[in-house]
Amino acid sequence: MTFTTRFAPSPTGHLHIGHAFSAWTAWQAASEKGGRFILRLEDIDTTRCKPEFDQVIFDDLIWLGLDWELPVRRQSEHFDDYARVLERLIEKGVVYRCFKTRAEILEDIARAPHGAGEVYRGPAEPMGADEEAERVAQGESYAWRLSLDRCREVLGERFGAMRFLDEIKGEQAADPDPLGDVILARKDVGTSYHIAVVHDDALQGMTHIIRGEDLFELTPLHVLLQTLLDLPTPVYRHHRLLTDAKGQRFAKRNLAATLKSMRESGMSAEEVRAKWGF
Repeated sequence: MTFTTRFAPSPTGHLHIGHAFSAWTAWQAASEKGGRFILRLEDIDTTRCKPEFDQVIFDDLIWLGLDWELPVRRQSEHFDDYARVLERLIEKGVVYRCFKTRAEILEDIARAPHGAGEVYRGPAEPMGADEEAERVAQGESYAWRLSLDRCREVLGERFGAMRFLDEIKGEQAADPDPLGDVILARKDVGTSYHIAVVHDDALQGMTHIIRGEDLFELTPLHVLLQTLLDLPTPVYRHHRLLTDAKGQRFAKRNLAATLKSMRESGMSAEEVRAKWGF
């Protein structure tokens, strides 16, 4: 199987040096293996993602010396794909509508027993079908949440046996319990990062996922979705994060750290890589 990896930014602003490190790390790994490097735009957040940032991303990555396969997949063009994934999960009975507001969720978390109150773990009793249908008919807002309890029931022994390989940390147990019942979609936004990324990684044949260590804790959830949907689990590599002089992670609001500002200041890509050690 051909080594295949990707860089998948969200066009919500200019790429910063941390993005550059992640993109370069993935591209270099693919180059060393004679494999494929894919660029994907994760723009399902249509309120924050702006088309004008697409070309800036392309310009930044070309300046770094990267190339990628065409066409570039834009997630905003494929909401129907993600709706079908959600429907499969609904049919499996592993998701439920949650009508609670954020304030109500926080109240439920605060009332949870000591040691179990950091995330939402679902209602004490499932909502009746009649009440659910009535609230939907009334147009109430809701979120689709993944029920970990139902996942355990559906997967049986497979739930506790889930594993994934991280090239830095080694083999890992994929335990999604610390995340609780996460949101997979909303009434007005029919998908989430979790559904879209798991679907697209499988669709585009990813054998290796190379991304920052800040996403490590989400990997068990993604492995769970892969297991539920009978999708392959790639090999993961969660690399170190670049930080500024104060030890803070770079963010898009830090304009001095954007690749666009570095390009316009006259720095070369070689100087940037030498300065930041990649």
